[in-house]
Amino acid sequence: MKIAVTGSLGNISKPLTIELLQKGHEVTVISSNAGKRKEIEALGASAAIGSLEDEDFITSVFTGKDAVYTMIPPNNYFDHTLDLPAYYERLARNYEQAVNKSAVKRLVHLSSIGAHLKKGNGILASTHVVEQILGRLSDVTLTFIRPTSFYYNLLGYINGIKTEGLISANYGTQNIIPWVSPIDIAAAVAEELTAPAGTPIRYVASEELNGDDTAKVLGTAIGIPDLKWKLISDEEALNGLLTIGMNPSIAAGLVEMYGALQTGLLSADYYCNRPEKMGTVKLADYAKEFAAVYNSQC
Repeated sequence: MKIAVTGSLGNISKPLTIELLQKGHEVTVISSNAGKRKEIEALGASAAIGSLEDEDFITSVFTGKDAVYTMIPPNNYFDHTLDLPAYYERLARNYEQAVNKSAVKRLVHLSSIGAHLKKGNGILASTHVVEQILGRLSDVTLTFIRPTSFYYNLLGYINGIKTEGLISANYGTQNIIPWVSPIDIAAAVAEELTAPAGTPIRYVASEELNGDDTAKVLGTAIGIPDLKWKLISDEEALNGLLTIGMNPSIAAGLVEMYGALQTGLLSADYYCNRPEKMGTVKLADYAKEFAAVYNSQC
């Protein structure tokens, strides 16, 4: 198959590209960074350098492809001029037009847990909007991949561990957190891209652990076996994000998102549609990578 992959060589797109190439598919990787061209080509893929803000560029890359993987790249949460919902909607509309004009028949889009909710899910409300926009496509076999909480988001707690000796968040402790590895997401995306018939919505998770057990696994890896996970209020969580300079609207959205995970609102649909089996990468596996980053920071 001829497959286009967005996301450059990110945490999901790189292992996805490698897996697709190993299975004999022709892969074109879209990247906005011209410096990634050599690395992309070294893998055996073709590089398409351009911006996802450019609808004509996306259309040209999608044309002639049998399948396409799309995602909304991360943006700078510390940019106080960033309108995150507008950014998501703009790229979603570009994808919609590019798929229509290129006549792509198979689309797999990276969405998120919580995308079933129109409101109450914080910044993930934008993923709901994206699903609504792409869901208007006709003559396309469409799959929304909804991953759970990414392991690598735990890196954001390193400073708190070093300064306070614990993980502080407005979710967790005894509540279950469904975690996921980008490796397992990539495997699910590859499977869907090449499947004869797609799954409309597919949740992906690697392991379900509560906050306390998550802290134990990470603590063991970094030499703090009694590391604790402390539940704090939404107000405390918001003040912490504002103190480090985060865009206020995005900070509020993150706090609402995690608060919805704590109440169960965010993951309600996930528990009704759990993956048939968990991914292969467990937190103990990821903890080695976490420890390497933790030990490299002063």
